[in-house]
Amino acid sequence: MQFLHTDKAPKAIGPYSQAVIAGGFVFMSGQIPLIPGTTELAGTDIESQTRQVLANIAAVLESAGCSPADVVQSRVFLADLKDFQTLNTLYAAFFGEHKPVRTTIQVAGLPMGALVEIECLAVKK
Repeated sequence: MQFLHTDKAPKAIGPYSQAVIAGGFVFMSGQIPLIPGTTELAGTDIESQTRQVLANIAAVLESAGCSPADVVQSRVFLADLKDFQTLNTLYAAFFGEHKPVRTTIQVAGLPMGALVEIECLAVKK
């Protein structure tokens, strides 16, 4: 296993890695909308927070030598499903024609009061 860390994404806020490469896959921890190098959330609205989460995902993928086109699965956690359409629009723009499988779940709460968290599984080429 190879444990990944990049300063271009927020450092883990607990005893876990940003991502791990194992068995030809990149297993990414859930990304919340933390601004890298800070403990601040990117805005208080779903659009700002989703954009930051996607930027964090891109940074972790890049550190693994991957891109969004290598993602095979994602799990999206929303504090409120009323934000689904906004999230979906930004998510679709991020992945373009590539469409990994996805699960979206409304949760009772997310770390640091975030509105969205996304984790990914990618193929390491």
